[in-house]
Amino acid sequence: MSDRHRAAVLGSPIAHSLSPVLHRAAYAALGLAGWSYDRFEVDEAALPGFLDRLDDSWAGLSLTMPLKRAVIPLLDEISATAAAVEAVNTVVFTGDGRRVGDNTDIPGLVAALREHGVGEVGSAAVLGAGATASSALAALARVCTGEVTAYVRSAERAAEMRGWGERLGVAVRTADWSRAAEALGAPLVIATTPAGAVDALAHAVPEHPGTLFDVLYEPWPTPLATAWAARGGSVLGGLDLLVHQAVLQVERMTGRVPAPLAEMRLAGEAALAARGG
Repeated sequence: MSDRHRAAVLGSPIAHSLSPVLHRAAYAALGLAGWSYDRFEVDEAALPGFLDRLDDSWAGLSLTMPLKRAVIPLLDEISATAAAVEAVNTVVFTGDGRRVGDNTDIPGLVAALREHGVGEVGSAAVLGAGATASSALAALARVCTGEVTAYVRSAERAAEMRGWGERLGVAVRTADWSRAAEALGAPLVIATTPAGAVDALAHAVPEHPGTLFDVLYEPWPTPLATAWAARGGSVLGGLDLLVHQAVLQVERMTGRVPAPLAEMRLAGEAALAARGG
């Protein structure tokens, strides 16, 4: 085994990923001088060849879109958490050369919520129905005791979300996107939509809002997050998720527990501030 330990984030596009900032901050805080963390532009077609070229100096990989599902057939094993949503965002290479896939987005969501005092809610709302929405449902399976309402744009998406709910053991009701403002009355709202998609809802924030988890981190704050905070609601952003899932990745790849959450968050905040985000 090589003394040099390598890790990286793969995806397409990848240039704006904050993962190198977070992982390198962790290595510095942990005193892991021999570790490196890079980023590589890799699409689905290039992924098999990339994996096959890695030597025993590699400890692990972080994966972003569009690779979270494409990597699954290329692995020797995946965790139950990753299998539940058919998405792998973390690959760890074992000492005997096996590739093991995991998903740290789901426990990262749960950890971020708990850090903000949300350990259990009676109901919740999800805005959107993409890949992040399924991870949100998996997280809600651990913190929501009642019904989750998903606000979606099509009957097809509605059926997908109800299917995920059945699979994950979450009672999911769906509603048309035209009624999305109703979501804001839930004690916990998770917005999983692309930038700009929920800006129009900023005017509809209730007088006494609960908790908003908007998974975007750039640009930040979003108009919805700003309006939510102005009314006294608790707000979590994409950096909260990014840091918490990265903490779990660092622990899995390095074997060092706990990973330095505070230092990783500060590094992420500084990087976003430098971008003007």
